[in-house]
Parts: sequence; structure tokens; C-alpha cells
Amino acid sequence: MLLAIFKSLFGSDGPDPDDQVRLDELEDSELMQRYADGDERAFALLFDRHRGPLYNFILRSCSRRDVAEELLQDVFLRVIKSAGRYEPSAKFTTWLYTIARNACIDAARSRSRADVYSLQNPVGKDDDEGETHQQRLADPEAQSGSVDAERKVFRDRLQQALEKLPEKQREVFVLREISGLKFREVAEVIGTKVPTVKSRMRYALKTLRGELADYRDHQFDDDEHLEMVP
Repeated sequence: MLLAIFKSLFGSDGPDPDDQVRLDELEDSELMQRYADGDERAFALLFDRHRGPLYNFILRSCSRRDVAEELLQDVFLRVIKSAGRYEPSAKFTTWLYTIARNACIDAARSRSRADVYSLQNPVGKDDDEGETHQQRLADPEAQSGSVDAERKVFRDRLQQALEKLPEKQREVFVLREISGLKFREVAEVIGTKVPTVKSRMRYALKTLRGELADYRDHQFDDDEHLEMVP
């Protein structure tokens, strides 16, 4: 849906197939330079490359899909507005995730504490006394009867475990393990040193291993990442 919105901003004419292949071979920084110079197709490629991991990072930061979708759109709008100020010396992913992190911080400051998603909130939108998300997690039968029910339970359990982490540890874990940034890139995004990032990661993993001991053999695979992309 978001890709269609952005493409509508740039017109509906399709790119030349041969030129599109050449664009696909460019690095992120080169695409960003192309977009800054007026090549709107370069932005569409950057959006396709990064929207999934970026959405997962935002979702794990704010814990609400509706908010995450809005913030994802906001982040790419900020990229559009800041294209002329992008410096090729800065790695694109570092620059992008710094924008996303700042957007998450701004959104958290603007929301009231009562509006923050909680596992203690009722599942139904209009039912203040109904079954909570935490109660549903405890009963796998309440999940969909499909073969993907166990995956969904695991993802929910992972989210529950992440919410128990201190904010700084959760941020490092999500950037490293879910968004796939290197430790050096994570350090640049959050403005700290690599040893600090690694230390926070160790503590996060220790906590998560305890919380998810029942899922020690579970692999959070590519299919599950794709399922989370809006």
C-alpha cells in the first residue's frame, strides 16, 4: 500500500527494463545520489529494499502496527525532504535508521502513556473487560487454527519478551538481529561506541534466552519477516 502511495507521487510511467537492471545493481548511496539528482525511480528501489527491515524496527520500537505504518511513511517522507542534504560519506542505512530512530522518539514523546500498546489491553477495540493479549498468548487454541498458528504465538512471545527489556537493550537487539545492521552501524545510529553496543546485546540475549527457553529450536525465518511487512 505504501509503495503505491509513493509511486503515485512520481507518476505511473514504468521504467525502461534495461535501465532498471542497471539501477538494481547500484549501491544505496548511489541510488540516493541519483534520486537527489532527480531520478525518481531510484527512490522506488530504495523503498523496496529497506521498507521491510525498517518497518520491523519501527514496529518493535512502538509495538503498534497502525503507528508503525504511519511512522514508516513519515520516515520515507523525511528521506524525500532531506535528499538534497544527504552526504555520500555516510552509509545510507546508518542515515536511514537514524531518521527512523528519531521519528520513533518523537512519536513516543507525543503519545500519552495510556495510549501505549500493552499485552494487558483487551483484544477487542471496544471491550474494556474482555480477554487480554496476554491471556490469549497463554492459550494457543485461541490463535488461528492454521499451520502458522505456532509462528504467530512465537512472534507474540518474542514481542512480549522484547517489551521486558530495558529500552537501550531492546533497541540494540532490534537493530542488530531484526534489521540486520552491523555492530558498527548500530553504534553510529544510536550515537555510542561499539563495545557499549555489544555489552547491551549480551544482556539482551541473556534475558531473551530465558524468556524464550521453550522456543530454543525456533528460527525466525525470512517468511516471518515478510509476513510483517505492510
